[in-house]
Amino acid sequence: MPSEPFDLAHAFKQYFEVVPAFSGTLKDEVYRLRHKVYCEDLKFESPRSDQRETDEYDSCSQAFLLRNVQTKEYIGCARIIIPPSENPGYPLPFETVCADTLDRSIIDPRKLCRHRIAEVSRLAVISSYRRRKGEAGKPFGISDDDFKNSQSRRFPYIPISLYLAALAMARLNEIDIIFILTEERLAHHFTKLGFDQQFIGGPVDHHGLRVPSMIYVGETIGNLRANLLPLYLEIAMNIERHLASKQPIDNTI
Repeated sequence: MPSEPFDLAHAFKQYFEVVPAFSGTLKDEVYRLRHKVYCEDLKFESPRSDQRETDEYDSCSQAFLLRNVQTKEYIGCARIIIPPSENPGYPLPFETVCADTLDRSIIDPRKLCRHRIAEVSRLAVISSYRRRKGEAGKPFGISDDDFKNSQSRRFPYIPISLYLAALAMARLNEIDIIFILTEERLAHHFTKLGFDQQFIGGPVDHHGLRVPSMIYVGETIGNLRANLLPLYLEIAMNIERHLASKQPIDNTI
């Protein structure tokens, strides 16, 4: 008899939850975590005296955190950047970084409805959760070993949950397309896991070689693999529940 599919959603909620950073306190947690990863660990950005990594895009971003429900520790974060309503033509980060490599015959972000697009940015996971092969020098990642048995407990919950949370946040904001600047190898790994991620230009040197890609939000959610859909729904419910309650998170251990 074939074995039952591994219940990714059930396993996920035993250890993790996604929390939207809707308050000043939670946004501060995001900035502190980003500083640990991007400034202290990886040296991608210069250290800040206040130990918070922020930039000009935070004012038009919606960030979220990944939390270990057992230790109550915030272990990862990401954000979606939406062009500001008062200045919709303001370029998203990838539009500036990839200005010379974008293939505008595939898609031209300048011609899209700007309030229906966003960029996934600043994905980061703290170092104690980046101990798998090949992850130490990256803000987060997926190992080739993750594809040897996709039903096992080696499933890459942390990076996948951040991607799925970005999809859920985009859906809540009625975003049609999200753009991502990432390693080509990592994008191929996400494609193996069922994300319909399309390259839209050549590589650029941005903390290593990165390639711009895009994901159609509605189509990707609608076509998620049967084992990933319950995980996505669990994460989406996390986000909606916290947004509905707008209650402070208990950080006591």
